[in-house]
Amino acid sequence: MWNKLSRYFLQGLFYIAPIFVTVFIIYKIVIFIDTIFLNFFHFSFPGIGIILMLAGLTLLGFLANTFLAQPIISFFNNIISHMPVIRDLYNPLKEFFAAIVGKERKFNRPVIVKINIQSDINKIGFITQSDLSELGIEKKYVSVYFPHSYAFSGELYIVPSENIIPLDIPPSAAMKFILSGGAIKTFNEND
Repeated sequence: MWNKLSRYFLQGLFYIAPIFVTVFIIYKIVIFIDTIFLNFFHFSFPGIGIILMLAGLTLLGFLANTFLAQPIISFFNNIISHMPVIRDLYNPLKEFFAAIVGKERKFNRPVIVKINIQSDINKIGFITQSDLSELGIEKKYVSVYFPHSYAFSGELYIVPSENIIPLDIPPSAAMKFILSGGAIKTFNEND
């Protein structure tokens, strides 16, 4: 009984930790910006921290796409690649975000996967790799990522290619459908 309860506690902690850490970091950044603004300009403007943070992140995103930023990013990545614990956290996060919003998006092929043939149960996911030969897995299998509804988590399944039916909808619409638990009504890209 105690082992089950502690396992459930840890699972709950792992589900909530990324959300909590993200909200906490954003909160601290906003408070920090508000404090700097108040200390330097002796003026308080509600919401200035959020506005400046959004503007700063947008500017940073723009600058990261210029040719001037590439040497700086390469230098930064080189330093991090030599830091044992930091690189083990940084590299997977960088690859995960690149798979979602980067130039080489991985969640761009929505599919329906037949999970249980006898009871005709299907699940919507995204093909992330079509060739798994590096893992020693036969060519008839592909990897499909299944995001969880109402969470920033998911599962990766290795499934036979014949159990996959491509969906003819935009990837963002498939993601919205999954994350909302099937509650959305439209598959328009602009929604």
